[in-house]
Amino acid sequence: MRRKLMHDYEEKMLLLLVEKYRKSKKDNGIGRINRRTQIKPTELYRGYSRNDGDLEQINAINEIAGKYQEKGFLTYEMKKFSNEISSIYLVDEKVEEAECYLTEHYQYTSKHEKMNQVKRIIEKYSGYSPVADRECAKLQTSLDKNMVPKDYEQTEEVLRALIFIERNKHPLFVREASMLIYGSSKYLEDNTLDTVCGLIRKFWEKPCKENELPDEILSDYRIVKEKQKICVKGNIVIVKSGKTLELGGIQSGVEFYADELDEMERIIVHDRRFITVENKASYMRCGEADTAYFYLGGYANRFQRDFLRMMYANNPGVQCFHFGDIDAGGFYIHENLCRITGIPFGLYRMSVNELQDPRYESCLRSLSLNDRRRLKKLSEHDGYQETVKYMLEQDVKLEQEIVSYYEETGHSGSIENIPTGLE
Repeated sequence: MRRKLMHDYEEKMLLLLVEKYRKSKKDNGIGRINRRTQIKPTELYRGYSRNDGDLEQINAINEIAGKYQEKGFLTYEMKKFSNEISSIYLVDEKVEEAECYLTEHYQYTSKHEKMNQVKRIIEKYSGYSPVADRECAKLQTSLDKNMVPKDYEQTEEVLRALIFIERNKHPLFVREASMLIYGSSKYLEDNTLDTVCGLIRKFWEKPCKENELPDEILSDYRIVKEKQKICVKGNIVIVKSGKTLELGGIQSGVEFYADELDEMERIIVHDRRFITVENKASYMRCGEADTAYFYLGGYANRFQRDFLRMMYANNPGVQCFHFGDIDAGGFYIHENLCRITGIPFGLYRMSVNELQDPRYESCLRSLSLNDRRRLKKLSEHDGYQETVKYMLEQDVKLEQEIVSYYEETGHSGSIENIPTGLE
């Protein structure tokens, strides 16, 4: 226990001081030079000054402060008539040595190295497209102010997409473009598409027209989404060109090309609930009574949006939910769905309960750095706060296919017929 405390506080104490210095105006050359960079011991351990504080933690902090003072990284002041430290101060002249120490012992990336990484990004991506050049200029402006641009790693991913899109000369589907840019068919849609399209529209002054989605700007660069189909099942009646189509008799549902939407007059849902489903396997599994299902396949496109708007307008009493992966992508898809349709979709089977269910334990996966970055942006959103906090604390995410499998098959325990190894 003591060894772990020492290790944690050794890193945290020096890291807080270095990061506070690097974020200060003093480091950027525009602040007061005589202002000292300081932290309070309570920033390391909240109970430091309490009468009931853990003495082992308090002593660990005092010991580490003494160790770093001997190394010349910091100084500290004690409270009068007390063994408690009142403030810990960075020796500013030693900031680079402190960063080297953190790098050597805790894999820290110093500000100097981060700025070099940004310089390499600018050199690599400048001169290939107008929109990318403007983003590179923004990065350079931050460097000129002796500042590390925020989320510069994500900016590099955006630059890759901008350059590819603006230079593209071949007809492509979005997922083909994603493969050519990132080597992953879904990465563009899941991570950078909204930002990229927003930057292109802003640079060329092409705001969205009425009922136009941001990503439709890609058609200017010969990139389009695959011809869309609408997939739906449940006790639903569609009135199209004066004819009534009963879907309830087809248990597996129906699918039709989205361009037929223009001929639809009404969509009548006789089920109590209407659930959008992110992934196809789960959509095929889902079949709960008194529930209609709609296959989304990711972020809603304009045709899906228009179908859902019509459905909700025709059925104001239906309860709407969204069922997706319990990961950053799943929650962003839900947020986008609610925003572009104006429908208050609830979350279905996307909570802490599922993450804690022992049946799914073997399917839990760790979060990537990108997962964490995206989840942190959602952590203040009331609708996701509890689940996102749990995911970040426990380092877990879960795909929905296992949830729909157990829900449809009714299994109460883990699957037993999967071999764990071969003799």
